[in-house]
Amino acid sequence: MMTPAAFTNLAAFEYADVLWTGLLMTLQISLIGMAGSVVVGLAGAAAITLRVPVLSQAIRMYVEIIRNTPLLVQVFFLFFVAPPLGLTLSAYAVGCISLIAWGGAYNVENFRAGLDAVGPRYQEGARALGFSRFRTFVHVTAPIGVRLSIPGLTNTLISVLKNSALMLGIGLAELTFVVQKLSADTFRTVELYVLLGVVYLVLVLLLSSFMHLIGRRYALAGGV
Repeated sequence: MMTPAAFTNLAAFEYADVLWTGLLMTLQISLIGMAGSVVVGLAGAAAITLRVPVLSQAIRMYVEIIRNTPLLVQVFFLFFVAPPLGLTLSAYAVGCISLIAWGGAYNVENFRAGLDAVGPRYQEGARALGFSRFRTFVHVTAPIGVRLSIPGLTNTLISVLKNSALMLGIGLAELTFVVQKLSADTFRTVELYVLLGVVYLVLVLLLSSFMHLIGRRYALAGGV
């Protein structure tokens, strides 16, 4: 039976202040990454769907580059390669930018798939009412397409959250980095990494539940 003294000696309590600071950093860069990736994804998908000259081709190239290279390589490029080229960024800035860029590339495809799935009858109805191509997109295609994109969007946002752990590679003091350092200093490896796994599991379940509620709230009746 675990005594009160043993309970208070758990790593979660003994190093609560340090772990809390790491968790806050993880949440901060993850939320910035998720929000930014949604904006980038929706804007990119809109440009491709509307066939904006030059911009749509550039976005397609960006998506291919990001999706076909490992995120960790992208992080290392921004942190180690960019400075000699004249662009020096802090670990925090690299963390936010890389998560936005990575998630944004996948969200371009998520939103594009949703926009492409909108039934032609909706667009034909809007045109019959005298809507321009742009107004049809803004008032009809986008609202429906975004709703259809929620399942894919959910998967990408969860991946952004989990991939924030990769920032330990550049020394950003997020939760995984903090746990790794504490483990090396205290040798309480099993306890700390089990705690890390539980925290990420809880965060992912909360995010997944939140997105599920949004999906149910904005589900389309009768299909598209």
